[in-house]
Amino acid sequence: MTMTAPTLTRTAQQWADAFAKASNEDPEIQAHGKDFTCSYLLDATDQAFVIRVESGRVVQVAVDPGPLDVRYQFAIRASAETWRNFSKPEPPPMFHGIWAASFQRDMRLEGDLLVLMQNLRCITRQLELLRTVGSPV
Repeated sequence: MTMTAPTLTRTAQQWADAFAKASNEDPEIQAHGKDFTCSYLLDATDQAFVIRVESGRVVQVAVDPGPLDVRYQFAIRASAETWRNFSKPEPPPMFHGIWAASFQRDMRLEGDLLVLMQNLRCITRQLELLRTVGSPV
């Protein structure tokens, strides 16, 4: 008899709330994030989130915003499969970071990449938190 892990079923808003909480309580982001202010799109093909950060704190996560609802400066786009692999506690090779996933998988970085680079350490840490809060899709 094969045992499988239970499937965690939650809404997109529950994921957004868990992500914001994990980010806002993360000591590393709080230590480095006083100048971490931006809005970015996390796009998982079937589901999208605009994350707005002010001074290191997530102040809004808009779930599936329309094209004119919420502005963002850059986008991180990938398939649901890529986000699920990226979010595993021990991700498979080439799913461990945005550079590996963008060079070897289907992750794309678009928009004002200067803003991404200015906030890279905190963005990287936020994406690492996916390994504890789970995939957005």
